Order: sequence, then structure tokens, then C-alpha cells
Amino acid sequence: MSPSAAPTSSVASREDLMVDGSKPKAKETCSSSTLEENPGIRLSSHPLLFHKITKLRSAKTPPGTFRSLLRQVTYHLGYEATQDLKVQSGLPVTVPLGKESKPDQEDLRSSEDCGVKLMDKVALIPILRSGLGMTDAMLELLPNSAVHHIGMYRTPGVHVAPVQYFNRLPRGKCVSDVAYVLDPIVGSAATVMAVVSILKQWGVPKIHIITVVASRAGLELLAKTHPEISVTVGMVDDQLTDCGIVLPGMGDVGDRLFGTGNHDFEDGAAEPPAASSAVSAASEDSLSLQPTKRNRSASLELEMEHIAKK
Repeated sequence: MSPSAAPTSSVASREDLMVDGSKPKAKETCSSSTLEENPGIRLSSHPLLFHKITKLRSAKTPPGTFRSLLRQVTYHLGYEATQDLKVQSGLPVTVPLGKESKPDQEDLRSSEDCGVKLMDKVALIPILRSGLGMTDAMLELLPNSAVHHIGMYRTPGVHVAPVQYFNRLPRGKCVSDVAYVLDPIVGSAATVMAVVSILKQWGVPKIHIITVVASRAGLELLAKTHPEISVTVGMVDDQLTDCGIVLPGMGDVGDRLFGTGNHDFEDGAAEPPAASSAVSAASEDSLSLQPTKRNRSASLELEMEHIAKK
């Protein structure tokens, strides 16, 4: 399964390799017997992946670099997630034998049954907005996949149902064999479970979720509610706030992907200009006046502050 390493059933440490090249032991706070015993949840153990996720977490990472890193991480996770796709093997393929081949070997050019063909029909289901940052990488792996967008936004609280505002699943009978749901962060799992329910109604036989960072509580609830689905995840975080936010997490991935947060990284600026602060204050006032209005341009920090004031 190149270039990624084979998945493991335990959550690896977030630390770098030791000086002597040995692999550090996993932290106790990152392990869960429930997750370890669940064959449907694949937890990556690749040190390069952990290194890139660390950069994704950093508040100093600008949107352009964030998009590039998310694409790279998704490409890695995609290899792990697609290892169960059905293939047809033993197909003839024409290959160049090279100048060193002998005349009696020419008949092997097209008669060797070494070909393998992917048979499953794949659908990619990015959850808007943040799932868009994972779509291109998956299309590089599976260029013939269909892409069906579903727009969901979460509402404050762990057990509050999210709101669907966009759905481009085709009408009629499902023709896909497997659907890969793309969502960079799984917190309370309310959003991704809502999408799973929609896909089940659509009739897709197999559902596989690909996520970069997930909360332990969210994964356990997801596995308990939908035990038949598969999940491939990069790293697991322990803390989940009452608002359904993963900590340390990666912040608001949608804002970081498209530069709609409070931070201005233009020309290497580390601090947002005064104008941005004014806009942030205006956004906060708007939230105070209309607490039920959906305002996705607000940053994660403002949303948390607004919820705390209630």
C-alpha cells in the first residue's frame, strides 16, 4: 500500500521520532480500547502524516500552505482508505520489454496476465465547506469518481442536529458501490452521522469516512450508531467541548482554507490589521443582535465567545 504505511489499530504518539530513530510509545491520552478493538476504524501510524498534521494545527500556517498540507494529508489517508476496493486481476497488459529482451520473449509483451483493474464505482461526498479541501486529492487517486456535494452547518451543542442547506445527490437509484465522505474534522459526529443517514437513504452499499482529526467521543458514538461503516482517521484528540469543538483540533477548517477568519497573513503579517479587528467587532455585534442567524464568516473564536455569553 504505497506510499503510505499499513494502518494500525492503535493511535500513535504525536511526538517526533526519538534521536536514536526508535518510535516513541503512544501517549495514554491518545489511546482507547474501544477504538483499538473496532476493525472498522483505521488509525494511521505514519510519522510523516503526524508531522504534516502538526503544521495544519499551527495558527501560524497561512491559508495557501494550509490548503497544500490538507491536500497532502488527504492523499495519504486516501491510500489507506481505498485498500479494500474490489479489483479484477489477471488481465493482459502490453508492456515494453526493453532492448535486452530476447526474440523468444516478444510473445510475453502482451500475453502476461499481470494487469489489475479497479471494479468498484466510487462516489466522493465532500461536506461543504471544509470537505472541498480534500476533494482534489481524492480525485487524483480516483479520477473517474463521481462527486456529490452535501452542505451542512453545525449548530451549537454536542447533541443538536446540524442543518442541511445543500444536497446534490442524484435522484433515482444509487449506482455507486462505495461512498467516501470527506470531512477534515469529526467533533461530536452529529454532522457526519447526518450525512451517513442521508447516504443510507440514497442506497449506497458501503460508506467510508475519511477525516484528518477526530475526537475520541465522536468516533465512539459514530461506531456505536453506525457499526457497519468504515472510518480512516489521521489523529485522535481527547477533548470535546460542550459546543462540539475538538481540542486542540485545527480551528475552523473552512475559514482557514478560504481565508475568511480573523487572521491576515498577507506579506507575512503575523497580526491582523486594525480594519480586520473592526470587521471582527462588527461580526460579533451582528451575532449578538441576531443569535439565530447563520453567519459562517465569523471565526471559531467569535462563535465560542457568543455561545459563552448565553
